[in-house]
Amino acid sequence: MSRGKVLIVIGDATETVDTLYPYYRIQEEDFEPVVAGPDKRRYAMVLHERPQSGWDITREFEGYTIQADIAFRDVNPADYVGIFFSGGRAPEYIRDDPALIEITRHFFACNKPVASVCHGVEIPCRAGVVKGRRMATVAKCRFDLEVCGGIYEDSPCVVDGNLVSGRTYHDHGQYMKEWIRLLLEECVKQET
Repeated sequence: MSRGKVLIVIGDATETVDTLYPYYRIQEEDFEPVVAGPDKRRYAMVLHERPQSGWDITREFEGYTIQADIAFRDVNPADYVGIFFSGGRAPEYIRDDPALIEITRHFFACNKPVASVCHGVEIPCRAGVVKGRRMATVAKCRFDLEVCGGIYEDSPCVVDGNLVSGRTYHDHGQYMKEWIRLLLEECVKQET
């Protein structure tokens, strides 16, 4: 029996490792992952890597695909224990979706567990919920966070109340356990 549903936010060009690691990790703790995208369809994921061969920018490769279980417009955020914002290029393209903005604001307003990695920060930034909040993100999104009033921390795991964040997929082993802890605590709250 599932402890509850957890929303995983994606779009085309969502980062493969950023998405699949939490997708399977929450299943290990008996949560049901629900993948949400702009539409209920299959999305192309990508792999991001900064090569050792002298590149100063990230190189992108085609990754796996993933099926969205639900479209943003059909999500009732009250049905979910927590939310995860995956990285990759997807957040840049989906962050203006009105339904996604409302979903995001719900999780912050209700103080439910939120996790973000890499470019995932662009969604809560756009939703206007990061002012005064400490977050980790990939360095190139530092500006996005700070211009929206957030506080950048260059750390593999930043916990600020209900908000847990990491810089890149290299940090999954650090920040994910803190988000899982918050999800488990949220289940206890909902049971009482």
